[in-house]
Amino acid sequence: MDKPRRQVAAGIIRNEFGQIYLTQRLEGQDFAQSLEFPGGKVDTGETPEQALKRELEEEIGIHVLNAELYERFQFEYPTKILDFSFYLVTEWIGEPFGREGQEGFWLEQRDLDPAQFPPANAKLIQRLLAES
Repeated sequence: MDKPRRQVAAGIIRNEFGQIYLTQRLEGQDFAQSLEFPGGKVDTGETPEQALKRELEEEIGIHVLNAELYERFQFEYPTKILDFSFYLVTEWIGEPFGREGQEGFWLEQRDLDPAQFPPANAKLIQRLLAES
């Protein structure tokens, strides 16, 4: 049986101090309580970049001005395949906050810990740590 595939766009939101904005996954979601880069599913007819801008506005209340593709990869979980597009977001309007009740905070890039994220994020975090 073929696993369902889903396209996901997420933002690595980095401020001028080199800190990254993260949110905590809500109860009832896969990997509840783990940390994540804000973002979500790409809808039909949307580009990953359009999805990123829409999701970040819905999820954390910011309007993205500048986002550059940072990493694109596929990750296979036991029940699904995710196609990720991660964007480095360096310019936006607004102050990010958890609009859907999720916890959100800034963390130093060098303090990212892959163990606190869903498994799909491990390689991405290794790259961010190598650059910090």
